[in-house]
Amino acid sequence: MKAGKTIQELLREIDRQQSVKADYLVNTSNLHVDTWNGKPSLHVLDNSGSELVEPLDIHERAHIQIGDYLGIPRKYYERMRTEDADLLAYNINRWFERKPEQRMLRTMDGHARAFLSNRYRRIDNLDIAQITLPLLFDMPEVRFESCNITDDFMYIKAVNPKLTAEVTPGDVVQSGIVISNSETGCGAVYIHPMIYRLVCKNGMTIDEIGTRRNHVGRLAESDENFEIYSKETLKADDTAFIMKIQDSVRAAVDEVKFARVVDVMRKSKDLKLDTRDLPALVKLTGSSLGFTEDESKGVLQRLLEAADYSVYGLANAVTRFSQDVENYDRASKLEQIGYSVLTMSPDLFRAINRVNSLAA
Repeated sequence: MKAGKTIQELLREIDRQQSVKADYLVNTSNLHVDTWNGKPSLHVLDNSGSELVEPLDIHERAHIQIGDYLGIPRKYYERMRTEDADLLAYNINRWFERKPEQRMLRTMDGHARAFLSNRYRRIDNLDIAQITLPLLFDMPEVRFESCNITDDFMYIKAVNPKLTAEVTPGDVVQSGIVISNSETGCGAVYIHPMIYRLVCKNGMTIDEIGTRRNHVGRLAESDENFEIYSKETLKADDTAFIMKIQDSVRAAVDEVKFARVVDVMRKSKDLKLDTRDLPALVKLTGSSLGFTEDESKGVLQRLLEAADYSVYGLANAVTRFSQDVENYDRASKLEQIGYSVLTMSPDLFRAINRVNSLAA
């Protein structure tokens, strides 16, 4: 599993971010982009044209969301951003004026970090931590293996050593849980079981069972631009959602579900790979699961090192390689993909083996 923050470091960062975040409902006609040192800068204005906040740098995610909202193709948007920032500013301002709508602007540390619909439902990292952590702390011997906050996601990955099994003699796995949330519109709240493999400290997210909650709520409207003040916690009408999350945390360490996943792992051990051309086989598998060329090479290297030429071995090669990936978000995605390999359709697996044998 990719190393991240400790739970204490995560909580300190959540607390810090909570104190420096600000969200605004603002009409696009009151937004203006100019350039500073060759980079676009966003201004939030009141109806008289005065600055409401200090000019904001624009984070990568907000750039993508602004471009998508205005219908500017990403490739062209990025070319303007890198080659002619003044032209980009002109295009954005022109379309903001032509298409005046109220949007939610999320800011932090002097940056515009997200540009979202005014229907966006704020479910913040603090909310999720307050709901889930008391339950985790109540689990005897719970172990927080890796936590992190990236530009787009928060992750809490914990292991319950009370639920342990062997896939094969000496290959011990434990039950765990992955909790993630995005405050920038990149995904829902996710609560998923996890399998933690002791021999190589791999984490595998079981994404076919769990809970999610999209960030969609009631339409927020105002005649004027205004800051949305931080709330104490989720509102009373979210009681059902809170209970569902709490139930999902408990279910993530459910013995029956854990046993079922371990059984899938044991069966995948008997599904052998066609080893006549392993590079081609890994590349074919990777192309169906969205690997880059470099990722396919990395997975192949880990597969050869472990020398377990089964579907189980290939899945573990993916999750082991995830530890080598620099980007924490991508590493976490590869932990999900590892389970996709494990549960790959038998027809797809046979087809990959067949194509690989023909290529050899």
